[in-house]
Amino acid sequence: MCGIMGYNGNKNAIPIVINGLKSLEYRGYDSSGIAYFFNNNIKVIKEKGRISELEKLISDDKSNLCIGHTRWATHGSPNRINAHPHNVGSVTIVHNGIIENYHELKNKLIKDGYKFKSETDTEVACALIDSIYQKKKDKLKTLIEIQTILKGSYAFLIIFNDEKTIYALRHGSPLIIAESSIGNLIASDIPAILEYTKEYYLLEEGEIAEIKEDNIIFYQEGKEIKKDKLIFEHDLSSAKKEGYSHFMLKEIYEQPKVIDNFLKYYFENFNLIPDIRNYKKIHIVACGSAYHAGLLGKVFLEEYLDFNVIVETSSEYRYSKPFIDKDTLVILISQSGETADTLAAMRLAKEKGAKTLGIVNVIGSSLARECDDVIYINAGPEIAVATTKAYTLQVLTLSLIAFKLGINLNKITKEEQDIIKNDYLLISKEIKKLLKEDYQDLVNKIYKKEHIFFIGRLMDYYSCLEGSLKLKEISYIHSETYPAGELKHGTISLIEDNTPIIGIATDDNIYEKTISNIKEVKARGAYVILLKRNDLKVEETVYDKLINIPKKNNLVMPIITIIPLQLIAFEVAKKLGYDIDKPRNLAKSVTVE
Repeated sequence: MCGIMGYNGNKNAIPIVINGLKSLEYRGYDSSGIAYFFNNNIKVIKEKGRISELEKLISDDKSNLCIGHTRWATHGSPNRINAHPHNVGSVTIVHNGIIENYHELKNKLIKDGYKFKSETDTEVACALIDSIYQKKKDKLKTLIEIQTILKGSYAFLIIFNDEKTIYALRHGSPLIIAESSIGNLIASDIPAILEYTKEYYLLEEGEIAEIKEDNIIFYQEGKEIKKDKLIFEHDLSSAKKEGYSHFMLKEIYEQPKVIDNFLKYYFENFNLIPDIRNYKKIHIVACGSAYHAGLLGKVFLEEYLDFNVIVETSSEYRYSKPFIDKDTLVILISQSGETADTLAAMRLAKEKGAKTLGIVNVIGSSLARECDDVIYINAGPEIAVATTKAYTLQVLTLSLIAFKLGINLNKITKEEQDIIKNDYLLISKEIKKLLKEDYQDLVNKIYKKEHIFFIGRLMDYYSCLEGSLKLKEISYIHSETYPAGELKHGTISLIEDNTPIIGIATDDNIYEKTISNIKEVKARGAYVILLKRNDLKVEETVYDKLINIPKKNNLVMPIITIIPLQLIAFEVAKKLGYDIDKPRNLAKSVTVE
């Protein structure tokens, strides 16, 4: 959520920063802006809407230093005044995050004579920096002091009007810094720098960076430090569309490849899958699609455990009474590894003495570095806001953890191990088949509908939750998910002629019950799209459209089942003409509470 880009070097910084911001559009934003030195003054240009609207305001100015930002509104509406950068006195900044104590700071600064144009917490932080700098006349000491005052999360790029240097600091929001042949780059995420280099420094909590045209200096607690470079392991093409119309479509079609790569790596390094048999409690904590993956993880793990696995949304977990102790394993799932609520839940778990395991995509992210153990899903960059390949790999990771648990507890025989492993190795083949199916007829039936319902039981219900989320995220169609047996307890009153119902029935233990519930909605005129396991029998009168899912072990079924739902969501949104990769009001990485 929000994007930061900065450059200081020997080239014209303005197009470099604009292009960097474009590579971060997937994070979600509603306004953008840049600030740069011009004729020894700082010039600020910003605008509501897409970066293309900002570009209309940019002249032929040239500058060797520029900072830029794409804003996702938190404090104040999305407009030009609230857009970043903000300038107060001698200071200009861009900011990701939320300053929680900005209101009390603002009141104090007003008493000190400062006046504010915007509604943002960022302008308050900018004024605070200026206020301290006017007293100290020392930039480094000023930035050290504000770290003791600000509460909340922040990633700042700061320029002072008396020096052509960019200062960077962070707390709770990520920043990376890179040297390249054209100069020095600063960004909130990897895609912004990939055109120039794959090597970068990760700015740690509390560190300050001083980025000059030909030098980068890092400080910690006021002392200069040396840092090791990290290397981005994927190639530039992984952050490009490569001929696909949308990043989401590309990422859907990438799933067979990333799943094969994942399985090959972890079957060859099975010791990297943690042994969790000795814990007495297991909590899974995540947000959004990662939470849905966690619900499936609960099903997988409880097959072999003698206790219930608790699954909780990150935003609720830290404010509840989670009853954590040293015998608890808390599994935290986040694609970015920077999800604010999930990080807060992880830190709470560690304070209580629990062991933490992160399931993460981004190497070197905060969650990966702070958890006791980590499994990288290695999905590569996921640019579309609506997750697809990261979700399937999160589910697959939890499946493999459960598979190893069953082996270690002697609950899976050697013969069963071979069958399950074979099912794992067939996932990509089965996905490729489903990707060839034509779903256009059913898309034409549902894309104009105002309401759609998803129903299923047990793990099929959890797959329904994810399918429904995909649809509503990018098509904006109101979609609800219910355990199939719950419909008759009130919600069935909403079913009328041609109401779309998407039902999933792949679990033979509950299959007949699910089909019975689907018959109930069909009898009331619903248009039924049924995803069922191909070996299970059903009468043609039960459904209007049938999608067969190949029979596999339950540790594998949900990974295959979700594929048609991802494609259907994509095709519906495409039919409606929406911006699929950047749906309204959403951000890729939610780095604030």
